Amino acid sequence: MSDDQTSPTDDAPEPDLEHREGIGTPDRLQRLWTPHRMAYIKGASEDGADEGCPFCRIPKLPDDEGLVLHRGRATYAVLNLHPYNPGHLMVLPYRHVADLEDLDDDESRELTTLTQQAIRAIKRASSPHGFNVGLNLGGVAGGSLSEHLHQHVVPRWSGDANFITITAQTKVIPQLLSQTRDILVEAWPDA
Repeated sequence: MSDDQTSPTDDAPEPDLEHREGIGTPDRLQRLWTPHRMAYIKGASEDGADEGCPFCRIPKLPDDEGLVLHRGRATYAVLNLHPYNPGHLMVLPYRHVADLEDLDDDESRELTTLTQQAIRAIKRASSPHGFNVGLNLGGVAGGSLSEHLHQHVVPRWSGDANFITITAQTKVIPQLLSQTRDILVEAWPDA
């Protein structure tokens, strides 16, 4: 690097803070406003019409169209439309319920069983180094569709957050969802 060049971290200017009365203390975080995502968060269709809960609609679709991987009696597994990594899926009850404590015994057991089967299928299909498995209960916990409980199963590999994720806040997914679905359906263990 020449003397007249500086790295992006050297003497980086502080972001301008917008001071307004009554909106709280400035926290120095930069924010990216994405109002177009509200349609996804609210589950609205492209024309803006509310068609209800997407997790209630998916089981009514053919499996390949809805990206359904496996159907149980009380729960089903489906690929995430906005995956963090290839194979990111969700296990959820058919019944529209928001709170974990409101699942009945059959739903609770099958949610766990399908989550175990999902992990086995992903291990068989792609040998990840680890997993994130969990529930975001409530909107403030990160659940953008929190009114219908769903458990995330995210395969992880060492180095899966590379420079493009870190510097451009962009996730590169190297496989189409339909291809991921086909691979996981083939690898799904027999019950």
